[in-house]
Amino acid sequence: MSKARIMLLGACAIGALGLLAASGGDATAEAASARVAKPEPARVPGFNPDRNAYFGDLHVHTHLSFDAYIFNVRRTPDDAYRFARGEAIGHAGGYQIRLAGGPLDFAAVTDHAEYLGVMREAENPDSPISKVPFVQGLMTSDPTKVRAAFGQYVAARRANQLPVEFNDPEIASRAWQVVTDAAARHYQPGKFTTFIGYEYTSAPDGRNLHRNVIFKGARVAPPFSANDSADPEDLWKAMDGWRAKGVEAIAIPHNSNGSDGLMFDSVRLSGKSMDKAYAELRSRNEPLVEISQIKGTSETHPTLSPNDEWANFELMESYIGTERAVTKFAGGYVRRALLDGILRREQDGFNPFKFGFISSSDTHNASPGTVEEPNYFAKTGLSDSTPEIRGSIPPGGKKDWSGMTPEMYVATKRSRSWGASGLVGVWAEQNTRDAIYAAFRRKETFATSGPRIKVRFFAGYDLPADLFDRVDAVRQAYAKAVPMGSDLLSAKGRAPSFVVWAVRDPRSGYLQRAQIVKGWVENGQAREQVFDVACSDGLKVDPRTNRCPANGASVNMATCEADKFKGDVELRTVWRDPGFDPKQRAFYYVRVLENPSCRWSTWDALRNGTPPNPNSEALVMERAWSSPIWYEPLR
Repeated sequence: MSKARIMLLGACAIGALGLLAASGGDATAEAASARVAKPEPARVPGFNPDRNAYFGDLHVHTHLSFDAYIFNVRRTPDDAYRFARGEAIGHAGGYQIRLAGGPLDFAAVTDHAEYLGVMREAENPDSPISKVPFVQGLMTSDPTKVRAAFGQYVAARRANQLPVEFNDPEIASRAWQVVTDAAARHYQPGKFTTFIGYEYTSAPDGRNLHRNVIFKGARVAPPFSANDSADPEDLWKAMDGWRAKGVEAIAIPHNSNGSDGLMFDSVRLSGKSMDKAYAELRSRNEPLVEISQIKGTSETHPTLSPNDEWANFELMESYIGTERAVTKFAGGYVRRALLDGILRREQDGFNPFKFGFISSSDTHNASPGTVEEPNYFAKTGLSDSTPEIRGSIPPGGKKDWSGMTPEMYVATKRSRSWGASGLVGVWAEQNTRDAIYAAFRRKETFATSGPRIKVRFFAGYDLPADLFDRVDAVRQAYAKAVPMGSDLLSAKGRAPSFVVWAVRDPRSGYLQRAQIVKGWVENGQAREQVFDVACSDGLKVDPRTNRCPANGASVNMATCEADKFKGDVELRTVWRDPGFDPKQRAFYYVRVLENPSCRWSTWDALRNGTPPNPNSEALVMERAWSSPIWYEPLR
């Protein structure tokens, strides 16, 4: 293997497989010592000035989240970090779960700030909150009643009818201490990085405006929750206040697909017009967006991108937690937001939607990284703990899907629309909080639907013609170009080159094609186009269609064995935009597609000896997305 390729791959720095120290989440002796913050190391083993790829999960719920507890999840933040490092933990369904692949490099427990720890204390008979009549109906181990209990909770919250005891600040404070102590205990610079975080769970009229708040280091602030304000603008202002006191954090919006157009609306939540100050406030506090997770992918939608053959990927088209249909896709998907952002920049001089990309799981099983299709444990504890409950095998022990009633379809529709996704990747010098957080800030991040596909993306004007033949290819790219997440300024009308480099996850499928998604402003209109730029199997892009020919990769549906002789281990190219206009504002990002493979629901059916649900996709094309590069013309 060439030195240049070694630089691309980097050291994953996953560390030894030995288990981390971890007793229960409330271990007082360990908790007391964990509160003393250790200084961040300047350099640890694995340091690489050309940056390594690290993979993690920044969206994880444990028993401290009200919904996870209702779903019978009893695993702690300590359990979550042990799971991320490769240890087995218990599932609410009564079985053991464990990552089939390697351990993660970093993780954050992000329990809901709203009513943090309340349900845990409500089940303690010595706690006064256990005597509140409302909580009695929320404690059940019947999966059907679990879903009903969750619905009861959601309805009461939206009607502002939850008991006043749920707002006890002492309960939240105790739970927040558990979160911070667990992160301190499990942080091992150079081996495994933990981030302290929480979820801000705003949903006006059920329209999803959720964010995960991730703190840089051990200095944190008490969570600002949707109970303080449902307007994310107030969250950002609170974060500015923290920053002024030396507490650094970012917010990461997720599940914009469930916002019914609200997440990236053209006006502020208050109805006021956007202005430059608003755009700067948002960009300062939200440099990233989560574009794929269990509850669907928010990259784009077929109605928004009709000329993108791969836009119909793991879509969830309903409100979060209900069957209420989303009716407005514009404002709810990231590619359209990027387009709206550069158009707003063109017309008004500011861009409120300038995001780098990540994915994460949103597991409510305290199981970071459970995104492996053959090893899928679903999302919500007992309520989707078996293949029958989640609709991937016929109900009642049947051997086929004949007689499937509308009632059965509705009962399983939501779980069936969920995908085994995703992970966040970063390019950082080493596996520490400072280095990985710096990657978040500069948006040198990428998203995957689960596999650990490594993607690099650069753009510049003076890249060497023999870049891929040089042993210092990555160093040259950093010296002569800008990486993903950056602005590329115009250079006297010169056309830039784009470096695309992707390597497969050795535990997943082979790569089929690499694409560049371009968005630009032309004659006052935002436009988009998808270009195939690198093909597998020695195939060449057809310049008439900008597409690779089909490589013929197949899947044996009797065994779920994917084709071993189609697809590539690595795709790389230096590409020039055939339609580049130095006067047109634009963005570019990379999307890499694997060969088809069996979806989690098909694996469930295969193990059960029954056919896949005909209302579910049988196959999936796993993928990865780089953060964008924005081309900014000088005028």
